[in-house]
Amino acid sequence: MSKAFGFVDYGGPETQEFLDRPAPDPGPGQLRIAVRAAGVNPVDWKIRRGLLGRDRELPAVLGTEAAGVVERIGPGVEGFTPGDEVFGVAATGAYAEQALLVAAQSARKPAGVGFDQAAALPVAAAAADDGVRDVGLGSGRTLLILGIAGGVGSAAAQIARSRGLRVLGTAGDANRGYVESLGAVQVRYGAGVAERIRAAAPDGVDGILDLIGGEDLRAAAEVLADRSTLVSTVDPDTVAELGGRYITRSTTSDSLAALAALVAAGELDPHITGRHPLAHAAQALALVESGHVRGKLVLEIG
Repeated sequence: MSKAFGFVDYGGPETQEFLDRPAPDPGPGQLRIAVRAAGVNPVDWKIRRGLLGRDRELPAVLGTEAAGVVERIGPGVEGFTPGDEVFGVAATGAYAEQALLVAAQSARKPAGVGFDQAAALPVAAAAADDGVRDVGLGSGRTLLILGIAGGVGSAAAQIARSRGLRVLGTAGDANRGYVESLGAVQVRYGAGVAERIRAAAPDGVDGILDLIGGEDLRAAAEVLADRSTLVSTVDPDTVAELGGRYITRSTTSDSLAALAALVAAGELDPHITGRHPLAHAAQALALVESGHVRGKLVLEIG
């Protein structure tokens, strides 16, 4: 039997428990891996609460990204062989000793990149990459990231900097040093944020990548004259109302390989701020669900 951590009903943490199950068989377009690391993300608890639909067969395994070693290959999969070290988007849950990955959204792990680093890329870093691309700014322009201190924001800042952008980001004053370590300028969020943005960027900002939504997005959008460069990852209704657009996701094997290459080159640090064993999956997810995690958390397995 293979151990996993998941949920038996939609709701809060009380629905979570460890599951013993047979090792999953890969279907068409899937890889089965022995998991070495799995990322912990806000989307995980949102799935458990049913905020993204309630169409999963229960019990369901938590987790949306993982890295490990290929054990079996499903029908129609090319380019991977058993023994390959890979990372990618989970097909059926990643908080597990064995998991299925979507082959078209998986890539080989470079030798110089750790399993923990690789497992932190398919969700947060990939969303950051898509978001920076969607904003569409060229080198020398100024990007404002709303909510820069989290996993997506941390990656977005570094990706933007690697493309020659100047970066500002909203965060609490306790995260000022961390934001500056990303090569960005910290702007305190909250009442009066538009004035502080203007003070930090007197020549204006050219685009905004929103990772917060709601009133923070409304307030910050005041500084942006061209709303075509306003992109949100979390609030499609508000960003559309403001004249911007919701992020377009396009995670592929090639895009993940490019992110891993940035990690290998030292241009992208996933900023893993906590590593937990699978036995502590509930505690790790609770930290993420609190909304106060800096960078990324991962589960180390096997």
